[in-house]
Amino acid sequence: MSTRPLRVIIVGGGIGGLCLAQGLHAAGINVAVLERDAAPDARLQGYRLNIEPVGSRALHDCLPAHLWQILVATAGHPGPGMGVFTERLRLLMREDAPPAEPDPSEQTHAVSRVTLRRLLLAGLDDVVHFGKEFTGYRQNADGTVTALFADGTSATGDLLVGADGANSRVRRQLLPHARRAPVPAVGIGGKLRLDDKATWLPEEMTSTKNMFLPKRDFLFTAVFRRRETDGAIIERIGDQMRAAVLDPDLLVQDAKDDDYVMWAYVAHSRALPADLTDAPTGKRGQHLRELVASRLTDWHPDLHKLIAQTPADTIERFDFATAERVKPWPTTNVTLLGDAIHSMPPVGGLGGNAALYDAGALRRALIAADQGENDLLAALAEYERAMLNNGFAAVQAATMYLRLATLPSRAVRTVARTFFRLCGTIPPLRRAIFSD
Repeated sequence: MSTRPLRVIIVGGGIGGLCLAQGLHAAGINVAVLERDAAPDARLQGYRLNIEPVGSRALHDCLPAHLWQILVATAGHPGPGMGVFTERLRLLMREDAPPAEPDPSEQTHAVSRVTLRRLLLAGLDDVVHFGKEFTGYRQNADGTVTALFADGTSATGDLLVGADGANSRVRRQLLPHARRAPVPAVGIGGKLRLDDKATWLPEEMTSTKNMFLPKRDFLFTAVFRRRETDGAIIERIGDQMRAAVLDPDLLVQDAKDDDYVMWAYVAHSRALPADLTDAPTGKRGQHLRELVASRLTDWHPDLHKLIAQTPADTIERFDFATAERVKPWPTTNVTLLGDAIHSMPPVGGLGGNAALYDAGALRRALIAADQGENDLLAALAEYERAMLNNGFAAVQAATMYLRLATLPSRAVRTVARTFFRLCGTIPPLRRAIFSD
């Protein structure tokens, strides 16, 4: 077993890659992140992310204590358990609220993606390198691996981690047989601010997540509210923000990002026009909004109003694809993390939490290897088994939810509504199926 300090190269600076980098850096392991984006602020957009307990544990373990405290303080509460409704706002089932958990690392947090990215980059100025477009890798005779980049540079280490997303070039070289398949579904989403003009919204939409299961198509809503006010956040953890060399006012504004209700409408691709964006660039959001409204003919008026009052510039289309399950492969000094191996439809926030799970699991494996408690390849083999099982279970769940949302069969939809209604009226059944 080599006594040389472990050197880890991470290709990709997304949520999973940066979480792993934070955890390895804190453990004193030599780590470098190579990211193709030109600058740290290239990804300051997107909806907030629900960090479930599995993701919270990984972030708690990987982040320095002061960054974890900032994340918790600037996050929002996701509300009680998700509700399932008909299109007429008739409640079929509501999940039981999770038990009160005093430890934030066991809670769910609604986190601003902008804030999360700032926190994951904090303190890593000498670790994260931007403008590095990965082109391939070379495994060397001495047991090291060299990553190659489009600008002619390279980086050599003991392990290369592909955390470069759904179109991973690391995966393409390591597992050329791995495939992603399109899913015949189309999504359209938007955001409605929770201001004085939105007081008409039903309480369910302003307090938690909801799934609407009509006779055709599907609608999902989630609310994002901060737990604390600007002043309370700065007063309580301003010192931690300043210690992290982060602007308190900037972080609070990131986290605020206007409290809002996010909605996502999903339908089978055959049910909608072939070209949903056949409109001038400035009119695309309006065009999509009108299309969704035209599909809600017999839905509750409050759902019509939700769509109608959503600003057109927040409305966008998104398509779906999912990774096909791959069998375990012979473990080498190249491995994968997150969407690079088990990408999935963005349903329920499962993808981000799966990537964080991977980061936490790989961190533990590499610390054990660095401290001589386990051989590197043996530690990686254990990580890959756990990562594949957890990741593809999440893929299966996300794909199942998406199929339920898009199945054109009214008979199947009726069975699904009956199932949720039974779960709503029989607590032991509900807890057996929906409790962790």
